[in-house]
Amino acid sequence: MNPRLRWRKFVSNFMLTMTGVCAVVAVSVLFFILGYLVYNGGASINWNFFTKLPAPVGELGGGMANAIVGSAKLLLLASLFGVPIGFFGGIYLSEFSNSAIAFVVRYAADLLNGVPSIVIGIFAYALTVLPFKHFSAFAGAFALGLMMIPITLRSTEEFLHGVPRALREGSMALGASKWRTIMSVVVPSAYRGIMTAILLALARVAGETAPLLFTAFGNRYWSHGLGEPTASLPVMIFNYAISPYDDWHRQAWAAGLVLLALILIVNIVARSILSRGGTVLR
Repeated sequence: MNPRLRWRKFVSNFMLTMTGVCAVVAVSVLFFILGYLVYNGGASINWNFFTKLPAPVGELGGGMANAIVGSAKLLLLASLFGVPIGFFGGIYLSEFSNSAIAFVVRYAADLLNGVPSIVIGIFAYALTVLPFKHFSAFAGAFALGLMMIPITLRSTEEFLHGVPRALREGSMALGASKWRTIMSVVVPSAYRGIMTAILLALARVAGETAPLLFTAFGNRYWSHGLGEPTASLPVMIFNYAISPYDDWHRQAWAAGLVLLALILIVNIVARSILSRGGTVLR
């Protein structure tokens, strides 16, 4: 065999092996984290964990029902705030992007996406906590919603760009207006991708702790309104992890396992939605 051909074959096989090893390592990290969480917190997951309030300090048992409901409440409110802004902003960038304003919006969204979450928390604290003199679910949802905006906006723009121009031209040739074409043809053609973007944005903010420490703060009891401090899983994990009690440490591991499982489920659902259709109208 030609020495040069032999060398090329060796380099090709070596690089193929190295890429495979790197891929296995990358996947192994996730399974290692998941396995470590199962090992440390799996025994603490039971019916009481999902249905009971936290036990008083020094007592064993209890659960995180208030934190689970609180996290769901915060994510719902954050979606109601961040998703519409990101969605319509993405439509603007995709369909009306031939202007300097669109460039500024796109650049600002990219910058916002890179802002540390703790800075978002301080900003939300100054706007929604200090003026009202108390923490609240509204403040926490505002902080998380701000973080969802750039993800939803840029993802929506990309998926709308994937819709063939022929669909737009065909709709407008039949007499539909620009906005009628967008809402009746373009958006339905890309709805799978847009739904995926929303789910991934939810998964992105579901585990954020720093913004909630400044805004929703936490609560060891049920919060009966949106204007009260609200418990959440990330904050409970933080508080329990730094405590001196072994039982709280076990529950922190269990809460981490539940949170990771929820994020994995959201990602799997998002990927399955995207794999079914893409952006072409069917």
